[in-house]
Amino acid sequence: MSKAVFIRNAAQLVTLQGSSDAPRVKSEMSELGIIENGSVWIEDGVIQAVGPDAELAAKYEGRLSEAEVVDAAGKLVTPGLVDPHTHIVHAGSRENEFNMRLQGATYMEIMNAGGGIHATTRATKAATHEELFEQSYGRLNHFLRHGVTTVEAKSGYGMDWETELKQLEVAKQLNESHVIDIVSTFMGAHAVPKEYKERPDEFVQLLVEEMIPKVAELGLAEFNDVFCEKGVFTPEQSRVILEAGKRHGLIPKIHADEIEPYEGAELAAEVGAISADHLLKASEKGMKAMAEKGVVGVLLPGTAYFLMAESANGRKMIDLGVPVALSTDCNPGSSPTVSLPFIMSLGCLKMGMTPAEVITAATINAAHAINREREIGSLEVGKKGDVTIFNIENYMKLQYSYGVNHTDTVVKNGQVVLRGGQLV
Repeated sequence: MSKAVFIRNAAQLVTLQGSSDAPRVKSEMSELGIIENGSVWIEDGVIQAVGPDAELAAKYEGRLSEAEVVDAAGKLVTPGLVDPHTHIVHAGSRENEFNMRLQGATYMEIMNAGGGIHATTRATKAATHEELFEQSYGRLNHFLRHGVTTVEAKSGYGMDWETELKQLEVAKQLNESHVIDIVSTFMGAHAVPKEYKERPDEFVQLLVEEMIPKVAELGLAEFNDVFCEKGVFTPEQSRVILEAGKRHGLIPKIHADEIEPYEGAELAAEVGAISADHLLKASEKGMKAMAEKGVVGVLLPGTAYFLMAESANGRKMIDLGVPVALSTDCNPGSSPTVSLPFIMSLGCLKMGMTPAEVITAATINAAHAINREREIGSLEVGKKGDVTIFNIENYMKLQYSYGVNHTDTVVKNGQVVLRGGQLV
C-alpha cells in the first residue's frame, strides 16, 4: 500500500470533471472546472477527493501526518498530460532531411527518394531490441519532464513482421518498466515498402491476412492505424485495412488528409474510427462527418511547424463540433519534439485555439482519443492519481510563456515521480 499524496493550495486546480462519457466539444472545451486554492487527495494510486483546500484538510484532518504533502501554492495543477499520437519506438534520426527541406525539398520528394519513413525503417530494422528500448526509454524520460503521464506509441517503422513485432514488444516492455503508461497502436500500414511499390495491393493483403491477425492474437496493440495519403494508401486500401483490424478487435485510427485533401476525414467517420489525425487538408464535409460521429480530431501543429506547412484549422473544427485533441506526433522526420506544452502554445498561435481549449485538448479529449477517458484526463474521484504541477500561477501563462518548460512536479499513479523538474 503506497503512502497517500496530498496536493495542497493550488492557485488554480484544473479538474475538467464531468466528461468521461463523451469528449468535450464547442464551448465545453473552454470549461476547465477550475478550483482556486484547490487540493487533491490520492491514495493507493487513485484520486479519493478533489476540492477546496479547507474542505479536504477538514476531511482528512486525522490523517494529514500520514500523507506526503505536496505544496502547490502559487502553482497551476492539471491532470497529467496525455499524448495520443507518437512514434517514439524508433532508431536513428534524420537531421540531414531537415537541411534538405530548408533547401526546398518536400516531405514526399524525400520519402520517394528513399528517405523519410524508409530511412527510419532501415535504422529500426538494424537496431536490436535492447537498443530500441534504451533509446525509447530516454525519450519517455523527456516526456515526463514536460508533464506527460500517458503516451500512445505506434509501430510502423518495419513494415515487415519481424520489425513490427520488435517495435510492439519494445512498447510493451516500456509500459511495464517506465512510469509513463504506453498505449500501443499497430501501424504496419505506415508506407508501402519499396519491394511492393509496383504491387501495393499485395502488401495490403499481407497486412490483412497475416500481420493484423498476429498482432491481435498476441494482444500487442489496441488500435490499428493507416497512412491514408496520395502516394501511400488510397482511401479504398485504407478502408480494407481498417475493417480488417475491426474484425480482429483492433480499434481504427487514421492518418488523414495531411498533405492533400484525400477524404480521410470522411473515411474515419464511415469506419467508426476513434480518431482521425493530422487533418491539415481535411474538407468541411469531412469535418462535419467527424463531428456527427464523434471522431476525435487529433491535431499535430508541431508537424506543420517543422515541415513549414499551414496548420490544420483547429478553430473551424471546434466551431463545427469536432472534439479536438493535441499531440506532439513525436517522430524523427516531421516532429522530433517531446514538448506537449510547446504544442499547446502552437495550438493557440497557429490554429486559433484558446488557452482553455488547448488544456482540454491535451488532457480529457486526448484521453478519449486513446480510449482511456475512464481512467485519466481529468481530476475526479476514482481516476488514476496522474497530476502535473506547473510552476506558474494560472493556465493562460502556460501558453503565453511559450518554449519554456514550466513543469515542476509530476505525480503518476499516486507516486511523486518528478520533483523540482528532476526525475525521482
